[in-house]
Amino acid sequence: MSPPGLPVFGRLRRRPGPADPAQGTPLSTVDTARSELVLSKLQLLINRKLDGLLQGDYLGLLPGPGTEAGESREYRPGDDVRRMDWPVTARTQVPHVRQTVADRELETWLAVDLSASLDFGTARCLKRDLAVAAAAAMAHLTVRGGNRIGAVVGTGQVAHRLPARPGRKEAQGLLRAIAATPVRPGRADLGVLVDMLNRPPRRRGLAVVISDFLGPVEQWDRPLRKLGVRHDLLAVEVVDPRELELPDAGVMVFVDPESGATHEVQTADAKLRERYAAAAAAQRSAIAAALRGAGAAHLRLRTDSDWLLDIVRFVAAQRHARTRGTTR
Repeated sequence: MSPPGLPVFGRLRRRPGPADPAQGTPLSTVDTARSELVLSKLQLLINRKLDGLLQGDYLGLLPGPGTEAGESREYRPGDDVRRMDWPVTARTQVPHVRQTVADRELETWLAVDLSASLDFGTARCLKRDLAVAAAAAMAHLTVRGGNRIGAVVGTGQVAHRLPARPGRKEAQGLLRAIAATPVRPGRADLGVLVDMLNRPPRRRGLAVVISDFLGPVEQWDRPLRKLGVRHDLLAVEVVDPRELELPDAGVMVFVDPESGATHEVQTADAKLRERYAAAAAAQRSAIAAALRGAGAAHLRLRTDSDWLLDIVRFVAAQRHARTRGTTR
């Protein structure tokens, strides 16, 4: 749904083929070898401690066999002398050993919004294609070392859950199920979709919300804040350039893919284009503010840019922020 004063985005879309190289390559023909090569060198940072049960690569909440230093306690017969905490022993004159925190596996959940508003695109691909690509990238970045990934997928007024399972083969099956999800009419409630990750309560891990976030902010703001309290939260915003500004293309007919309403717009009107751009900027600003308020890392993917390069830049920026003492 668009804010007042902002024309409804229509079902205007192009899916360029091989004869249209100037528009770039559709996601359906992306060089998967290049994607796998690039993504295999990246790793998302997980800042919060996890409460999993199996051995993994991430910092856990409970003591156990691991590599991360924890608290010190007094030495007991049978303790490994290699764990001696010599600075504390010197201060207290009592032998102490350093406990370690177990490394745990990561559980990732995706909330993938595939409502009718994502069946739209005017550049390299549809927003729906980009959402599926983002889900594939998140799976590639997290499924390793016993990590599990699951998803809730919403389309129209229907949402279904795909259980979290470990392994690349299971992740590929999950991605195929997401890509095969049919488009259904009707307005999707992003808040309900996000709340499916809040109930029932899940183990601490990574939660990724992939959407265009065009629904009213008050609809999904509260569930997203609740999700960010327990999990590392990543919001992937999918945008088409025509949602930010209109071209000077004369009279255009726009169709709201969710309600079927039609609007005839005279795009040659410069003042109308200015109002549209201003309303779109205000809308995106409100979305960004709500995501910051939820404590989410914010990744924006556009249908007219290289999504893989955007993800690389995001992960690099996140790592740079971590080294400077910040988390976002």
